[in-house]
Amino acid sequence: MFHTIIVAGNVGRDPEMRYTPSGQAVTSFSVATSRKYTAGNGEQVNETIWFRVSAWGKTAEACNQYLKKGAKVLIEGRLTPDKATGGPRIWTKQDGSAGSSFEITAVTVRFLSSRGDSEGGPIAGGMEMAELPSEDDIPF
Repeated sequence: MFHTIIVAGNVGRDPEMRYTPSGQAVTSFSVATSRKYTAGNGEQVNETIWFRVSAWGKTAEACNQYLKKGAKVLIEGRLTPDKATGGPRIWTKQDGSAGSSFEITAVTVRFLSSRGDSEGGPIAGGMEMAELPSEDDIPF
């Protein structure tokens, strides 16, 4: 069995990197996705879903170095369920309403913002980091 999730959104806070006791880098950050639509009664609805993302190894190091709050990012990975509920993490917000977030263990992270937008950077993921060639170096 296999599952994957792809999420494109904005980084909600600056990444935080730490190391496991064995020396493995892990970086955590949040990503918000949003959509606007018109409900059946004609009301405009803004919907935001938050994802907590964990990246490991070289991907974790690249995320910590290049991602900043507000950067656009695409995450490909797998959902990690809350051990207590088997689904999303659920909590009570300060205003008393229910809140939830989904945990993603990243396999690939693509930085979609340019360096000037929110300090985005090169593409990182399951392969070695690669700088994109200039237009003059493209053979076609």
